[in-house]
Amino acid sequence: MSTVRASHILLMYRGSMRSTASRSKEDAQREIAALEAQLAGGAEFGAIARAHSDCPSGASGGDLGKFGRGQMVKPFEDAAFGLEVGATSGVIETPFGYHLIRRTA
Repeated sequence: MSTVRASHILLMYRGSMRSTASRSKEDAQREIAALEAQLAGGAEFGAIARAHSDCPSGASGGDLGKFGRGQMVKPFEDAAFGLEVGATSGVIETPFGYHLIRRTA
């Protein structure tokens, strides 16, 4: 498998890479856990991304398009490539903040 397609929800916090967020790291942890619970309860991933993600991809439901190995930071890449199509990760921390990742292809 050379590429995957994934969507994500990103919550940045004060001090995370490229962050403009004012929330603390602890607040971001609490918020991402609440979003994870909403998804587990059946909430639609794209709607949650549009409403809450700090990434510009949130406007398109979190869609990042296709990417190959070496294009994303390692923890994100490992999670995305490790998911089955249609599956959603648990909370993944990267230098950019906290992510929930859904593999779409």
